[in-house]
Amino acid sequence: MKVLLIKEVKGTGKAGEVKEVKDGYGKNFLIAKGFALHATQEVLDNYKEEQRIKAEQEAKEIAQAKELAQKLDSTKLTISHKVGANGHLIGSVTSKEISEALQEQFGIEVDKKAITLKDKIKSVGIVEVDCKLGHSVHANLKVDIIGVE
Repeated sequence: MKVLLIKEVKGTGKAGEVKEVKDGYGKNFLIAKGFALHATQEVLDNYKEEQRIKAEQEAKEIAQAKELAQKLDSTKLTISHKVGANGHLIGSVTSKEISEALQEQFGIEVDKKAITLKDKIKSVGIVEVDCKLGHSVHANLKVDIIGVE
């Protein structure tokens, strides 16, 4: 009997493969436990269509991430932060502040968890921040920290 594996099965194969297995193993274990489907032409066609749709969706997401990366690379974000008597910032600028400032100033939505700070931002000046946009697409955002008393 031929089966289309939905999940990886140790010793049998990986997801997406069509394998020839014994009838009892196929019906009583693989299909019953939800690891596989009986490999009819209809099931194979549906699987190929699902894979094509997933690939198109992933390509669309990558294109959106690259577009956002270009936008972020050319953006200079300005954040005002309180400064103490010694000229250093009171506290530090967080990824949450950067995310909120991006939303307010440019309408660009980037999750605070996607913003990586190499070191804590505790001084006035221009700092480059790495933004992870998914599908291994990164952007470097320039953040200008302005001291306010």
